[in-house]
Amino acid sequence: MQQIGKGIAHGQPQGLDTLPRGVAATVAGLRQAQDAPTRAMVLRLMEIGFLPGEPVSVIAKGFPTADPLAVRVGQATFALRRHEAAQILVHVGAAEGAA
Repeated sequence: MQQIGKGIAHGQPQGLDTLPRGVAATVAGLRQAQDAPTRAMVLRLMEIGFLPGEPVSVIAKGFPTADPLAVRVGQATFALRRHEAAQILVHVGAAEGAA
């Protein structure tokens, strides 16, 4: 496994909530939901564009708690809470054209 700056592991999926600001990534998938409310949230994330293969990056974090996150997926930008972003798995450095 390669390390890419700031302790980011390349090649292994990680939660979008752990992605540093400005690091390009690609959506690898979504975590398996364990209950009905989480399943509904995961479905909504898929509906708004968090699908495998989509370029994604964190473009801003809230202050002082880093919540919410401003996240760009494809050409759209969304505000996500950290627990929502944690459901999205990403591959670091695999995105092309993501900022």
